[in-house]
Amino acid sequence: MTDRIMVDLLDDVFLSLGSDDPDLVILDADVASNWLTRFSESFPGRYINLGMAELDAVATAAGMASEGKHVWLFSTAARLLGRGYDALRTAIAIPGLNVKMIVSHGGVSAGEDGAVAQMLEDLALTRSLPGVSVEVPSDCVSAEAILRRIAGASGPAYVRLTGEPTEDLYDDSTVKDAINVSIPLVEGTGVTICACGIMVHESLKAAAILKQQDISAEVIDCHSVAPLPERSILGSVHRTGCCVVAEEHSSRGGLGEAVASMLCRLYPVSIRFVSVDDRPGQSGSPKELLEYYGLTYQQIVGAAVEAWTMRRR
Repeated sequence: MTDRIMVDLLDDVFLSLGSDDPDLVILDADVASNWLTRFSESFPGRYINLGMAELDAVATAAGMASEGKHVWLFSTAARLLGRGYDALRTAIAIPGLNVKMIVSHGGVSAGEDGAVAQMLEDLALTRSLPGVSVEVPSDCVSAEAILRRIAGASGPAYVRLTGEPTEDLYDDSTVKDAINVSIPLVEGTGVTICACGIMVHESLKAAAILKQQDISAEVIDCHSVAPLPERSILGSVHRTGCCVVAEEHSSRGGLGEAVASMLCRLYPVSIRFVSVDDRPGQSGSPKELLEYYGLTYQQIVGAAVEAWTMRRR
């Protein structure tokens, strides 16, 4: 199956959404002009490039949303949250305005752009904001489905898209259930693996290897970091008795802590994490960095074996 890049589908998606919704407006903090060429030509008054001025972009988004516009704000994760977090919290999250934030450069797979451009704490920052839904799709099919779903929902949302090619995991017949209830991509009874974004692909590779070791792994695509798909995770962990969480994010505050907190309250089990320890990013190719930070299927296999040996029986 041919790999595809998520940002390449944006023009088609927003041409469709923009045609259906005359109140849809895109604010670009100087990152999406190449992704939205046809949209900007078709709706020139509804595409505004504000440049690298994230604080102004957030304030503009809040003002337009308060007047009834359906605002989509594009930026990089580091610039949007590093420069605009106070305004985002005060002007968008607290009043619950209808602003959808679409970001690139989350995690280390931004590659050569280096530590300043990479953002390893974005999920922690956004999931802690009241009323903000946080999504990390794993492939182009789910990315499009998530964008279309949140377009029809009110309130703020944050979507992290990867710039790396990904293989499609879903098709039109499977994606609806996947984004609504987070059904397992692979079913198993030995260990639950919760993952988001590109780590879902690594988790599926790990599940195949674990099967050869007679450990049956269940892989859940936790694209929704907030709200967390608690029912799906709990149902799986009740069957397996242990859990691994894999994410391209800091070990602090992201999907791992969300899952651990929920399980600690509702069904304590052995749990292991595959994420980035207390370290910043650095420059390198995406493949090199993912291997350097231990964000690969090999680490997931090791974590799964550890969790499985301590599983709840």
